Amino acid sequence: MDDLTVCLVQSDIVSDNPAANLQQLQASLAAAAPFNLAVLPEVFTTGFHPKARQHAEEMSGKACGWLQQQAQQYGAAITGSVVMKTPAGFYNRMLWANGDGALSHYDKRHLFRMAGEHERYLMGQRRVIMPYRGWRFLLQVCYDLRFPVFSRNRGDYDAIVYVANWPEARHAHWCSLLKARAIENLSYVIGVNRTGEDTYGQAYAGGSVIFAPDGELLRDAGRNATCVNGVLSAARLHEYRQSFPAHLDADRFSLQDSSDN
Repeated sequence: MDDLTVCLVQSDIVSDNPAANLQQLQASLAAAAPFNLAVLPEVFTTGFHPKARQHAEEMSGKACGWLQQQAQQYGAAITGSVVMKTPAGFYNRMLWANGDGALSHYDKRHLFRMAGEHERYLMGQRRVIMPYRGWRFLLQVCYDLRFPVFSRNRGDYDAIVYVANWPEARHAHWCSLLKARAIENLSYVIGVNRTGEDTYGQAYAGGSVIFAPDGELLRDAGRNATCVNGVLSAARLHEYRQSFPAHLDADRFSLQDSSDN
């Protein structure tokens, strides 16, 4: 398990213009290389808004192919979410492309009802942990951040990756919850948010960050469009878990859907 360089790609997403966003992200990745893992925002081809489904991707589509090509070019994992169309319906799907181009995904579980997301998309059913270079990454999308039971470390991951379009109006919540997830799970937390203002009048404050397992802020991308690299230290993770083994006293539980009650 070696140290990993993580690139936080904090972009100002162009609403309803997948081609422009892919071009912009491609330039950002080129400027940020080298890295081992690059994290893009939530719905990085469209932005988060009610009409995003008109630009929905398929697993055989352009966004997936682009992600795989970029991962292979840099020999690194790249992740972020897109609006995905499947035979069953639409998902907010977090894609993960390994350096060899292999593609995996996690479908967002907690759908943001205050914006009607639960009426336009299907809820994901699987908790997904991606192994990569000896590390284990729990994949999460935006609103998932507010639900600590779903992200509780069961001894099965080393870092959580959150991708988001988190509004400026609740930016303080973003900062506080990311730090809390790191502390309570004794894990690195990576949070990547978009910046700028979309054509629907929603403003975003960026604030993409990396928190250490003890809650120390390691990297902060600020408010503007940028790429920031940070390092996940394997030694720091292991040493902290050994010196402060709170996980040994964690409560056991099982996750139950409300529909099962």
